[in-house]
Amino acid sequence: MITIRNLRKSYDSNHVLHGIDMDVKAGEFVVMLGLSGAGKSTLLRCINGLNQPDSGQLQVGGIDLMRKHSGRELARHVAMVFQHHNLVPRLSVRKNVLTGRLGQVSTLASVLQFFRRSDIALAEQCLERVGLTHKAGERTQALSGGQMQRVGIARALAQRPQVILADEPVASLDPRTARSVLQYLRDATRELGIAVVCNLHQVDYAREFGDRIVGLSQGRMVFDGAPDQLGDAALNAIYHQVPAMAELQEQHTPMPAGSWMPASPMVATTGGL
Repeated sequence: MITIRNLRKSYDSNHVLHGIDMDVKAGEFVVMLGLSGAGKSTLLRCINGLNQPDSGQLQVGGIDLMRKHSGRELARHVAMVFQHHNLVPRLSVRKNVLTGRLGQVSTLASVLQFFRRSDIALAEQCLERVGLTHKAGERTQALSGGQMQRVGIARALAQRPQVILADEPVASLDPRTARSVLQYLRDATRELGIAVVCNLHQVDYAREFGDRIVGLSQGRMVFDGAPDQLGDAALNAIYHQVPAMAELQEQHTPMPAGSWMPASPMVATTGGL
C-alpha cells in the first residue's frame, strides 16, 4: 500500500527528512513515535500529497507521488483522521460522514450535497462500525470530543480508502476515550484491509495498538520493529536528540526491521515521553 525509499525533504536549509525507508502493508497499523519536530507530520504530509518530497521514491496505493498526479485521484486512496476532528459542527453526523464521499461524486452533486442511496447506506455502515448509528441525525456540535473523533474515523472509512493517515488523533482525549477511539480505528482497518500510519506521542498506546512501531529522531528513522522490541535503548534513540553528523546525512543504509540507532552518549535530553 505504501512504499517509501530514501525519502528526503527540506525547507530551505532546514533538512526535515533524511533518507526515510518504510513499507506499510494492507491491514497493518503502523505507529510513528518521536519528539515534536522529529519529522512525523512532514512525513504524513508527503504521504497525503500536501508536501512534495525533494528526492527518493514514494508510492501510495499504486500512485507515484514523485510524479505529477491528481489530488482528486489520491483522495480516493488516502483518508485523513485529524487531531481536531475537522468536522462541520452545524451539519448532522450523517452528513459529516457523507463528506467522505465527495471525491467520488460529480462537482455539481458535491455542491448540492446530493448523495446516492448507496452512499447513504455506506455512511450508515461506517457509523455502525464506530458505534454511532443512534447519533446519525444529530448535529455534530452536540457530541463529545471522543464521539467527534469517531465521526472522523467513520468519514475516513466512507472514502473506502486503501490508506488512512492519523495525525495525533487522540491527543485531546482522556485515556479511556483515547483507547476506545484507537480500538475502533484498528478494528475497522484490520477488517477492511486498510493500511494505517498513525502519529502518536503516547508510548503505551503505541505498544498496545501498533502492529509495528517506527521511531523518528531529527528526521531519521532510528527504530522500526514490533511493539515488544521497543525497549529502553530504542526509546533513548527516539527521544534524545542525535548530533548532526555529515556522514549520517550522506550515507544511506536501509534499517532492518526491529533495529534501532543508538543515541550519542553526548546528547542531552530535550523532552520527556
